[in-house]
Amino acid sequence: SGDSGSGESHAVATASSSNKMSTIDVAKKVGPAVVGITSTIQGQMSLFGGYATSQSEGSGIILSADGYIVTNNHVIGGASAVTVTLNTGTEYSAQIIGADSETDLAVIKIEPTETLTVATLGDSSAVEVGETAIAIGNPMGLEFLGSVTEGIVSAVNRSIEVDGRTMNVIQTDAAINSGNSGGALVNSSGEVIGINSVKVSYEGVEGMGFAIPIS
Repeated sequence: SGDSGSGESHAVATASSSNKMSTIDVAKKVGPAVVGITSTIQGQMSLFGGYATSQSEGSGIILSADGYIVTNNHVIGGASAVTVTLNTGTEYSAQIIGADSETDLAVIKIEPTETLTVATLGDSSAVEVGETAIAIGNPMGLEFLGSVTEGIVSAVNRSIEVDGRTMNVIQTDAAINSGNSGGALVNSSGEVIGINSVKVSYEGVEGMGFAIPIS
């Protein structure tokens, strides 16, 4: 009976980690809550009359069933039109609700005609160095919609300077590339712990991505 008793206490000790999911299950749970965002930016008037336009692509995270989505301000900054692509391939035009350059955050909204998958937000203040970090987004744009990469949390409360402002961020070695901006950094419970925002892209630097803590 002594053996069974120690077995029970061991089961209790590890019960707290039972909500951890496989990367496959995390991707299935959170993937549909991450969207592609295409911003159309109206440029200067061209020599031939009319305005030249350009497009930039990024990612976003669905916050509510009625269509509120969070992304990075730099994904939608200066946009004259914003389009959201769900992982189902459905496209919606989006309205910019609010944007803030200091925190590099923005909220946009679509009017969905289908049921949306809403992300579960975690507590980024409880994130620990060494825990699993899964990035979901669209590296290099919508051609790679819904890409999943995995690594660990390399550091928390890392201060970095971006465009002249200091940001406190989560550092990860999960692969993050430009189109990942605004996408989700997720823990092994399938909770969003950060919004992927910055990649250090100096020559010879690999595996340093940064996310705005979700809290």
